[in-house]
Amino acid sequence: MTETDVYLEHRRLLFATAYRMLGSVADAEDVLQDAWLQWHTADRAAVRNPRAYLVRTVTNLSLNRLTSARATRERYVGPWLPEPLLTAPDTPAEETEMADTVSTAMLVVLETLTPVERAVFVLREVFGYSHAEIAGILGRPEPTVRQTAHRARAHVQSRRPRFDADDTRRAELTTRFIEACEGGDLNALLELLAPDVTCWSDGGGKVTAARRPLHGPDHVARWILGVLAKPQSAGVRMRPTVLNGQLGVVYVVGGTPVGALTFDLVDGRMRDLRLQVNPEKLSGLRDFSR
Repeated sequence: MTETDVYLEHRRLLFATAYRMLGSVADAEDVLQDAWLQWHTADRAAVRNPRAYLVRTVTNLSLNRLTSARATRERYVGPWLPEPLLTAPDTPAEETEMADTVSTAMLVVLETLTPVERAVFVLREVFGYSHAEIAGILGRPEPTVRQTAHRARAHVQSRRPRFDADDTRRAELTTRFIEACEGGDLNALLELLAPDVTCWSDGGGKVTAARRPLHGPDHVARWILGVLAKPQSAGVRMRPTVLNGQLGVVYVVGGTPVGALTFDLVDGRMRDLRLQVNPEKLSGLRDFSR
């Protein structure tokens, strides 16, 4: 097996690791490119376990990138949201048993961990590595890793989003949401939103977006319809699409994705809407011209 074959064999796992660490498709791809360069120049005769070597490389590259990115995110304009990832068949995060760990809501929770806590949580809770294996990957004592894993797990569990796993209801709500938005029907939209709904929009200072979270059905519904009614929204089409393991909506203009919406389904209604409109964070979406 060639060095390229070995790398490609594990690429799916490596991307899944980097994306969960970084919440960014573009950054994850950059990390994989750097990992490939390191693998290409490594003394493979000294590498007993290529999979372990590659996972360790990707984890530490992601950890370094995440550490340096925290200062940038503290200066971010408006709410920060992860990059949406298509999870239809044949995409890297297709594994349905791990869909919850790649959901937008979970990635937002992971963002509240320290970089090391996030690395330990992803390796332990998502991919099932032992504490000893994680200690070897991160170059830290095993007792320290155990403490970090316990702290990270408790932190995530206390903030883990609650949502209904009802695909039929989600599909129905998504269809009705699109119809209400395209028809400018305020009352129909209000019927879909939970009483405690909140909407975040990430424009990153690049495009118009709400700088603060919007709360309450009336406020959220009117803002959504108001944005769609603006001249710059002319020609926008909304398409139901599986994003981050759950059915959501992609906003398209002339075949180009200009926005992506994910939401939590709670008690049969839409809650915690997250709208990504930063053009720099839509690279995980393909061309919708067809």
